[in-house]
Amino acid sequence: MFKVRTYNAIAAAGLERFSADRYEVGAEVDAPDAMLLRSHKLTADDLGAELRAVARAGAGVNNVPVTECSDRGVVVFNTPGANANSVKELVLTALLLASRDVYGGIAYVRSLADVGDEAEMNRLVEAEKKRFKGKELIGKSLGVVGLGAIGSLVARAGLDLGMNVLGYDPALSVEAAWRVPAEVERKENLTSLFAQADYVTLHVPLLPATEGLINAESLSAFKPGSVLLNFARQPIVDTQALAAALESGQVGRYIADFPVPGLIDHERVMLTPHLGASTAEAEENCAVMAADQLKRFLETGSIANSVNFPVVSLEPVDGYRLAVTNKNVPGMLGQMTSVLADRNINVIDLINKSRDDVAYNLIDLAEAPDQGLIDAICNIDSVINVRLLSNR
Repeated sequence: MFKVRTYNAIAAAGLERFSADRYEVGAEVDAPDAMLLRSHKLTADDLGAELRAVARAGAGVNNVPVTECSDRGVVVFNTPGANANSVKELVLTALLLASRDVYGGIAYVRSLADVGDEAEMNRLVEAEKKRFKGKELIGKSLGVVGLGAIGSLVARAGLDLGMNVLGYDPALSVEAAWRVPAEVERKENLTSLFAQADYVTLHVPLLPATEGLINAESLSAFKPGSVLLNFARQPIVDTQALAAALESGQVGRYIADFPVPGLIDHERVMLTPHLGASTAEAEENCAVMAADQLKRFLETGSIANSVNFPVVSLEPVDGYRLAVTNKNVPGMLGQMTSVLADRNINVIDLINKSRDDVAYNLIDLAEAPDQGLIDAICNIDSVINVRLLSNR
């Protein structure tokens, strides 16, 4: 029986993936094998000795102590792309709100609540509607910073709106590159993108390299009066530098999903309360994806969409499987297979992958290993943990 502890409200569609005969799932589960959460902030103290995996139903993992998890051999999963369409649609909303003063127009009409005469109301509306005149998006340039699951969808939507789309992503994977429309003009540096874009939208993860990416220096390269959209993470934008750019007119408008003091009541700023993934569909998609990844890992040892472990996939066979996590140092696999050879245990199949300081191994055996063998592998210097999985 696997034990999964949940935090936050996880969509029922995800929880239903765990069969009652193999899983104990709930907020009160003690000594869990895995944790499933959304925004709950974990600390190193929450990582019990039995814990082997944490799944975040969302893309960001800034609420999970990833470094401590890696040190303890705990796999951290996220769900890239599961909420991509939800975020894309909110970005499109922001683009339209930035170009057309819909918000101001609605506020003005509401101010006419005391006008009882329809003819008078129509006269006032016709006289004042010029205050809310906007611009069309067609023919304008959209700069997309980050062309992953969300950025590629935003780029496609921009093209569909008739915009010229510029893209920048130095870390673009081969898989992600296939999703980027061929019509997107790839830029080699941000300065060139900023100088040409009428609208800039951010879709990069929050990393040390991206924190403060939009700062006084980068903002000085923006096309004067351009619009900045941030539906990635708040710390990517230096708030003080942005405030100065808004005052000077270098940035014409800022729309983001992260309220911060000092900008909330600015007349050219619109902030939403982190609504990017707040749709029923996105919550279900994230929950199902996170649950399926946990199930596959717990039952077979295979890993996909981990932020701290390598991608590892080995189809189950009729036998016994060891899942071994170790520090990524030379000679480890040889030491493990030597332990097996000394006990005359045949290896059916194995796979060994590494990522940064962590290595992970799946070793399929023809016969059940006894506790003495498992202890012998555990006692190899630099082995972090060992799990025994049976396919019988």
